[in-house]
Amino acid sequence: MSYVSEAFEKLYKRAPDGVLFTPYRVCPLGAHVDHNLGKISGFAINKGIHIAYGPKMNGVVEISSLQFEGRAQWHINSVPDVKQNDWADHLRGATIALSKRYPLRVGICAIVDGELPIGGLSSSAAVIISFLSALCRLNGVSLNAEELISLAKSAENHYVGVACGRLDQSCEVYCRKDNLLYMDFKDNSFELIEKNPNCKPFKIAVFFSGLERSLAASGFNMRVDEARSAAYSILAYAGLEYGKFEETNLRDVPFEVFEQYKDRLPVNFAKRATHFYSECQRVENGVKAWKNGDMDLFGSLIFESGRSSIENWETGSPELIKLYSIMTKTDGIYGGRFSGAGFKGCTMAMINPDKAEDILEKVEAEYISAFPHLKGKYSAYICDTDNGVKL
Repeated sequence: MSYVSEAFEKLYKRAPDGVLFTPYRVCPLGAHVDHNLGKISGFAINKGIHIAYGPKMNGVVEISSLQFEGRAQWHINSVPDVKQNDWADHLRGATIALSKRYPLRVGICAIVDGELPIGGLSSSAAVIISFLSALCRLNGVSLNAEELISLAKSAENHYVGVACGRLDQSCEVYCRKDNLLYMDFKDNSFELIEKNPNCKPFKIAVFFSGLERSLAASGFNMRVDEARSAAYSILAYAGLEYGKFEETNLRDVPFEVFEQYKDRLPVNFAKRATHFYSECQRVENGVKAWKNGDMDLFGSLIFESGRSSIENWETGSPELIKLYSIMTKTDGIYGGRFSGAGFKGCTMAMINPDKAEDILEKVEAEYISAFPHLKGKYSAYICDTDNGVKL
C-alpha cells in the first residue's frame, strides 16, 4: 500500500487532484538487446511507482519523494540545461522532452512513492512515466503509447545520460496481466500472448542484493558502446554499408555475417555480440515455450540468459552472481537471472507459488551466509503480473 496521498495532504493541506500508478517491470528473456534493436519479452508487476499531484498555476514544478530527501523545483519553461545529479534529473529531462512537443502552462506539485527498493525493476522509467502522465493531465495533453514511451526514453538518453533502449518503458505501458509481452525493436511491433491454460502456476520473486547502483555511473553505457562497436566493425569488414556510429546496431548485421568475421573482433566486442544473437534466439524459443505452456523450458531459458549475462555481457557484482548461483540450485525456481543492468540491484525468478516460503528462506539463508554484512539490507518479495500504466 502506498501512503503517497496522505503524504501529499500533510504537506499541502489539501487532497491531491489525482493519484497515478505505473508498474515496475521484469524481463524474463531479452536482456541487454533492446538498445541494439533486438527482441524482448516482459511482464509488468503489481508493484511500482505512485504519484499524488496537483496543479501549480505559476508554472513551477515542485516535487518530493518518500525515498529521497529534499524537494526539487524548476519552472516548466526554464529547466536547467545540465543535470543536477539528484534523483529528480529524470523528471527535469522529462519536462524538457515534453515541452519540446507541447506548450506547457501549468506546473505541478507532487509526491512520489516507490513500493520496492531501487535497482533492477526500471524504477527510473516508472517515475518518468508517472510524472509525464500527471503533468500531461494538468496541461490537457493526451499522449498515445508511442509518444509516452519515446518521451520517457528521451529523458534518460539525453538528459540523464543513460544509453538505454525502449524495453523498460514499453513493458510499463503495453503489458497486461497474465500476458507475456513479446516485442521486436527493429520495427517496434509487439504481441501480447495470454498464459496457456496448461501452464504451471507461477509467481515472480524479486531478490534485492542490498546494494544500490546508478546506471550512468556503472559499466552499462560501455557495454552498449562495445555491442555497437562490434556491429560497426563487422559492417566495415564485410564491405557493407554503414552510417553514423550511434545509429548502427547489431540487428543490422545478419548472424551469418557475424559468424564470418567474429574472429577479427576484439574479445569484448565479440562477447557482447555473442550475447546479443544468442539472447534474441532465446526470446524466440521462450515465446514458443510460453505459447505451449511449458514453464520448465521457459525457466531453463531464463537461467541460460542469466549465464550469458555473466559470461558474455560480463555484468554482475559478486553479490548478484551469488544470488544467481543460489537460484539455479533452489527447488521450485523455474528460472531466474539478473533484473535490469545487472551491476548491483536485484535478481528475478519465475517460481512455483506452492514453494514460495521455502524458496525465500533458502535464498536468504545462503545469501546472508555469504554476505553477512548485508543482513537487514537484503530483501525479497513475491509479485504477480499486472497491467501497464493507464493512458
